Amino acid sequence: MPDIKINFASGLYDRFLPLYTKEVVPEGIDFEFTPIDDPREIFDRMAGKREFEASEMSGTEYISHVASGNSPFIGIPVFASRVFRHSFIVINRKSGVEKPKDLEGRRVGVQLYTMSAAMWIRGMLQHDHGVDLSTISWVQGAIDGPGSHGSPTVLPLLKQPDVVNNESNKSLSQMLEDGEIDAILSAMMPESFGRNPDIVRLFPNFREVEADYYRRTKLFPLMHLVVIRRDVYDTNPEVAQSLYDAFCWAKDISLEHMKYTGALRYMLPFLPADLDEIEDVFDGDPWPYGIETNRPTLEAEVQYMVEQHYIAKVMPIEELFAPGVG
Repeated sequence: MPDIKINFASGLYDRFLPLYTKEVVPEGIDFEFTPIDDPREIFDRMAGKREFEASEMSGTEYISHVASGNSPFIGIPVFASRVFRHSFIVINRKSGVEKPKDLEGRRVGVQLYTMSAAMWIRGMLQHDHGVDLSTISWVQGAIDGPGSHGSPTVLPLLKQPDVVNNESNKSLSQMLEDGEIDAILSAMMPESFGRNPDIVRLFPNFREVEADYYRRTKLFPLMHLVVIRRDVYDTNPEVAQSLYDAFCWAKDISLEHMKYTGALRYMLPFLPADLDEIEDVFDGDPWPYGIETNRPTLEAEVQYMVEQHYIAKVMPIEELFAPGVG
């Protein structure tokens, strides 16, 4: 029986690299890796056109599809991207915003209101800092240019927040500089950061803040996971376990490479110190796959999505993934 063809689209992350180089080959699968640097492009091509058999996918977009009862995808608990987001809240110091509660009643820019990064930041602001999200007005659009952030195919929220599209000829970055918005929360830093001394992070000591956040909550925000097209899975359900096993193997290889300090694998001068911190904070594995290890984070994600009106009710975490995988 011929191997099942899987064209997989994702960023070329270190944890996936052995699959690209074919050091790791999923059992029973003719695996083709299509590297795409822009996650939004992957999501739009997968959600809008079903171009790939499997891909990296936005966590919030995927969970919204599952909750709708008609998901075109099924997930495996492999997490392509996860990022602490405290460092991605940028303010204009002239606005008078000095602490999270100061964002109440303000006008805040966001690339896409429904994106995973924005959902996690709002959840953190609400639960960790008591910010009343209902008081904030949101302006949605591209960070460093006018117009929208990609061409998203996303399900509508169950309750519409106070959000408008940026219809000016300015980027959100320029609007922040001009005082037309008071802050930006996003998945990337605006071009004005580092150029304009008034554009600064809300949490300048973000590394300490994020480590403390993880120690207290055990939450390491999940941005993107791996999904398989439902028609592919329904015909060949064995691909889910095969892919999961291969991704785990690839990650283990990448961790081993990273931990070899005879010659630093990455252009990170302080990597040995980072490795010590990883051991201290994450018990040596900063990027766990599987359901149980990630249950606190997955449950928080679903809870925040209910609170922010993406989905109607909390669902069992197991319903998000292929049965028996992870």
